[in-house]
Amino acid sequence: MPEEPLRLSKVVAALVPCSRREAEQYIAEGWVRVDGTRVEEPQFRVGGEQRVEVDPKARLQPVAPATFLVHKPAGMGTAQAQELIAAGTHWSGDASGIRRVKSHGVGLVPLLALPQPASGLAIFSQDRGVVRKLTEDARLVEQELVVEVTGTIAADGLARLARGLVIDDRPLPPARVSWQSETRLRFAGKGLAAEWVPAMCERVGLRVVAIRRIRIGRVAMGSLPTGQWRYLPTGERF
Repeated sequence: MPEEPLRLSKVVAALVPCSRREAEQYIAEGWVRVDGTRVEEPQFRVGGEQRVEVDPKARLQPVAPATFLVHKPAGMGTAQAQELIAAGTHWSGDASGIRRVKSHGVGLVPLLALPQPASGLAIFSQDRGVVRKLTEDARLVEQELVVEVTGTIAADGLARLARGLVIDDRPLPPARVSWQSETRLRFAGKGLAAEWVPAMCERVGLRVVAIRRIRIGRVAMGSLPTGQWRYLPTGERF
């Protein structure tokens, strides 16, 4: 009578050897192949004739919540930007050393969401500390934006932006604003939201053509290509 197929996690636990929990982690992190094909489901059933291999270079990473940095394209909503977090859009330059596992996609919270017309750095996290930092303490976190504009700025426009404007009876925070080129402004300020920038620019005679967020706190988008993502590595803080 043929043997009943076994759960892959049980086979790996005996093969390594290790605990069942560790075996499940080896599988989820993509270190295990069955007949040459990577399998990431611990409950996968394998028969006695199948070949199960654990990568000799396998090293389990600490079990920790994940935070994703996404370069959101202009015209894309928050939900669509979150859908970019997939294996095929993981930036090859990601130096975090974190291996992608399916559990990293569970319970992600979008933080400091960008308006749909804007592009740039978008954050999704399942880390409670990061979520708290970018919600409860968001007014203390500096954001940096590059803004393409047209029009002629008022003579005292930069000074007015630096002092902080009042729009719809709401006082906006002051911002450091400087010209990067003839049509490009750099905005940096604590509690600065991208959705306020068009109205701010309009008050000083400018019309916004495009907005791109390039930094949140101490975390910069850097060379992350449009439509791709990387992990926030251990030690990098907002």
